[in-house]
Parts: sequence; structure tokens; C-alpha cells
Amino acid sequence: MSVTLHTAQTWLDEGRDVALATVVETWGSAPVPVGGHLIIDGTGDFAGSVSGGCVEAEVIARSEDVLASGKPELLEFGVANETAWGVGLACGGRIRVFVEKLG
Repeated sequence: MSVTLHTAQTWLDEGRDVALATVVETWGSAPVPVGGHLIIDGTGDFAGSVSGGCVEAEVIARSEDVLASGKPELLEFGVANETAWGVGLACGGRIRVFVEKLG
């Protein structure tokens, strides 16, 4: 079991709400490969990584919705002309991140 998943289990055992974000697809240059994990609890504490920078901040923010609703989300991030100044990957790749509530 990875350190991140072990931490998720510890947080669940402590009674915390926990969301798990997993890199499920990459294209081109991506900072974290498929299978990378980020865990987020209901207070915004997090461990692990799915990308870094603005992308990671957006995944953490969107995890709040997943924790509140219990409904998973598939998020996609990349760089395109219309999104170059928004949340994107400076490395020119694309990633998809699946966010789900654990427990």
C-alpha cells in the first residue's frame, strides 16, 4: 500500500471525511504518471500529488463538492489557447483526475 493510501486509511480510522484523487489518464508531458494519488480531508488537509500548482489547488477545491455530495467527478486539465491563463498544465500535457469520496 502506498504511503498516500496508508494515510487515507489512517484518516478514515480517525473519523475524517476523505476524498481520493487519482490520475487516470495522461497525454503528452504530465508531472505525475497514471496512478498518482492525492488525498484530501474535509478540513482541506492533503497528502500526495496529482500534478502540482494550480491544478492541484483546483482538485483540492473540487474535492469539497465530492465530499459534500458523495458523487465522484472526472476532472480534465490541459493547456489550450482559451485556457492557457486559467488552470492548466504549463508542461503542455493533459491529465484526467478521478475524484471520489472514500468510506
